[in-house]
Amino acid sequence: MAQSARALLLFPLLLLAASSLTSAAFNRSSFPPDFIFGAGSAAYQYEGAWNLDGKGPSIWDTFTHTQPWKILDGKTGDVAIDFYHRYKDDVKLLKSLNMDAFRFSISWARILPTGSLAGGINKKGVEFYNNLINELLAHGMKPFITLFHWDTPQGLENKYGGFLSPNIVEDYRDFADLCFKLFGDRVKHWVTFNEPYSFCSRAYAMGTFAPGRCSPWAGNCTAGDSGREPYSACHHLLLAHATAVKVFKQKYQAQQKGSIGITLVTNWFKPYTDSKADLLAQQRSLDFMFGWFMDPLAFGNYPSTMRMIVGNRLPRFTKQESEMVKGAFDFIGINYYTTWYSQSVPPTNSLVNTSYTTDPQTNNSVTGVRLGKPIGPAAASDWLFIYPPGIRNLMLYIKNKYNNPPIYITENGVDDNNDDKTPVKEALNDNVRVLYFYDHLRYLLSAIKQGANVKAYFAWSFLDDFEWDAGFTVRFGLGYIDYKDNLKRYPKKSALWFRKFLKK
Repeated sequence: MAQSARALLLFPLLLLAASSLTSAAFNRSSFPPDFIFGAGSAAYQYEGAWNLDGKGPSIWDTFTHTQPWKILDGKTGDVAIDFYHRYKDDVKLLKSLNMDAFRFSISWARILPTGSLAGGINKKGVEFYNNLINELLAHGMKPFITLFHWDTPQGLENKYGGFLSPNIVEDYRDFADLCFKLFGDRVKHWVTFNEPYSFCSRAYAMGTFAPGRCSPWAGNCTAGDSGREPYSACHHLLLAHATAVKVFKQKYQAQQKGSIGITLVTNWFKPYTDSKADLLAQQRSLDFMFGWFMDPLAFGNYPSTMRMIVGNRLPRFTKQESEMVKGAFDFIGINYYTTWYSQSVPPTNSLVNTSYTTDPQTNNSVTGVRLGKPIGPAAASDWLFIYPPGIRNLMLYIKNKYNNPPIYITENGVDDNNDDKTPVKEALNDNVRVLYFYDHLRYLLSAIKQGANVKAYFAWSFLDDFEWDAGFTVRFGLGYIDYKDNLKRYPKKSALWFRKFLKK
């Protein structure tokens, strides 16, 4: 019996317990008829097969092999959850949840092993993604493809420093062009980049993501210049994004009828107090996490707060670049997980921080706790506090400030700890996650009713997976992965809640 079939035997047992937060008053039909529901994944977190069938190494392969102390459990994504070999059963499981779509990323190095066209195209890699796309379509689901989810080919990192060099723009353009050509006859939704904020801040300032660069005196990182590198890397990323969008619109969109966007992550921020200083701190927090990317896309330049505070460390757009970046999207993907407080504090000269802000010279302190009380219940990850109103507030902020662009919620979810001592049957009973989704969808619907232009919602994550520097220590999945028993899959209560919520 296939693993998915065994897992589905648990549905009748768990469905009754999942039903209490679903009613005739709130379900799929509460949302617009064309609203898309799905679940998400990423290549390095899911696929495994890191060196099989012609795939080249990525910076995450190198990072986990050479800097294992950066990963909480010291593990790698070499096998991850073996999606590369199990995708057919996984697609069946996703379909059984009544999902409309599956968001996944393409491993750049699986298609172009050296990162560039000159190094050749890996036919086995192309075959895998063709098979996955066709499998999704055969089950009536839409493929949403992310072209880059942090896994730069190591070949380009070796050649010129990856995103620290403007050379990345041309190689990324060629990669994107190839994907549009190979898959665009069936793929109608493209995301160029996932969470540039996370990529540039964690990889080039904090050193906790591949390639692990930060200030040389910070310790446990590759020597870099965290005062400039995050801004330089993401400047090149924005230019690569805009170049790929230009290629898509000029060469493919009219015939393929697809759409293209970028996924940005941001918290919502609340002022620590109602003082003017903290209200300004709230805006700086939004500017440095979200406006860093959304302002160039909407207005053609970085936020004035960033230009003032970062100064000459922040690259400048030429007039031609500004015109190319401005409006370079059909939709904006939003990853929302949590809300923090923003508090104005005196400036610091430190370039290393522990509060997840990109640059502490924003004169902000961001925290999930005020006067000893968290803003909402704490999840397993220390940065994630459950605050459902934040998703509504964020949607309305985007509506009002950025002319109400089409929004896809490309990630929203909550984690719990991966405790090896917890029996599988007990771990499937993820009531906190059920309530998290229920409450966030309620507030999202409220934003839609107030005019926010939201078109889709993707839960993170479809299955438990390798969660970057947290390794396998936390679980975000709707589906449980039994790491002690051949990576068997089981639907959690949250999966069954979605199954009922989405039933037509």
